[in-house]
Amino acid sequence: MGMVSDLPAGLADPVIAAQLIFRAVMEAMARPGSIQRVTVDVGVPTGLTRAAAAIALTLFDHDTPVWLDPKLAAAPDVAAWLKFHAGAPVVAAVANAAFALVTDGASLPGFESFALGSGEYPDRSTTLVLQAENLGEGRHYTLRGPGIDGTARLRAKIEPEDLFDRLAINETLFPRGIDVVLVHDDSMVAIPRTTRLVAAGG
Repeated sequence: MGMVSDLPAGLADPVIAAQLIFRAVMEAMARPGSIQRVTVDVGVPTGLTRAAAAIALTLFDHDTPVWLDPKLAAAPDVAAWLKFHAGAPVVAAVANAAFALVTDGASLPGFESFALGSGEYPDRSTTLVLQAENLGEGRHYTLRGPGIDGTARLRAKIEPEDLFDRLAINETLFPRGIDVVLVHDDSMVAIPRTTRLVAAGG
């Protein structure tokens, strides 16, 4: 790891940029399956996408412990960048994480390893920020749930390929569960715990 001065920048205009990014995240959560884009300048450490970096700089703080997948944990600047710009502590146990940043889907732990919330505090669960190979191309997914008028169609290349099968755990856990934000380049798609897969095809 280099000096703090060697770390990538954060948000060029923190107040306005954070407001725009927060709005994009909320729009993604309100309209599951829809692609939202980061339209502001944001510094990006090696290993993260622009969308993942923007989410981190907007939603992470000293009260949101973060778990990094092995690939990100081995990156030279990611943990230091998160601590410097967001104050977010990096934790070794995914069960202790408010957010998990995953760039290598093959290393994604079983969802039972994550914080799943409790009956009294269902919001105390891990939000997974997962890097997708592509958003807008790839397999077709048909989704339903709150915020979706009928069904929504999503095209994406996602690793692990059985992500939506794994997310079926949310049906038995609700109102507890895992929320997922897929990211690629400057794009994000939210899959809240209330969203269900109707069908998937090539």
